[in-house]
Amino acid sequence: MTKIIGLTGGIGSGKTTVAQLFSSSGVPVYITDLEARNLMQSDDVLDQIKKVFGTAVFEKGVLIREKLSEIVFNDANKLAQLNGIVHPAVKMHFKQWLLVHKKDPFIIYESAILFESGSYKECDFVINVVAPLEIRIQRVIERDKTTREKVLERIKNQWNDEQKSSKSDFIIENVSIEDVKLDIVKILNFLGINQIKS
Repeated sequence: MTKIIGLTGGIGSGKTTVAQLFSSSGVPVYITDLEARNLMQSDDVLDQIKKVFGTAVFEKGVLIREKLSEIVFNDANKLAQLNGIVHPAVKMHFKQWLLVHKKDPFIIYESAILFESGSYKECDFVINVVAPLEIRIQRVIERDKTTREKVLERIKNQWNDEQKSSKSDFIIENVSIEDVKLDIVKILNFLGINQIKS
């Protein structure tokens, strides 16, 4: 039976870097944000979004993600409605993906809202990626070309590090890439996988 390792962390913690390192070591990685983005182009999901949010978030029939983001990040109810559309679609897609990897001893399930969505309950182990607040803020400002205020607003909408870490089996502090690699090697050794490509 394939074991599911949940990988999470607050915005700007560097989950993607950690996911890539696991992937390079041969562990299949499922990135929920990426898959959700792809699924949001499917007719079924687009129809549901149109029913809930109307045509204001579309231009010439194409979903404008920025408009949708502006609405949901400022309204917890709207965010819950969007999650109610996207999460079931991701869950179904993940089950199909898992069948493809049923011979792998472990897979990584990466999700920013692993705890908030309740998905952690389906994981055999959970890894939480943490980093100092200022480093996280700078990373997101540079990555998303956004403002400090907007980053803090998004951080406020997520569980904090203490909440996530208290429910996690492993903690990776992502400040130095070399330290991250050492932490990953320890986790891989614990799981019985003993190689990582540099």
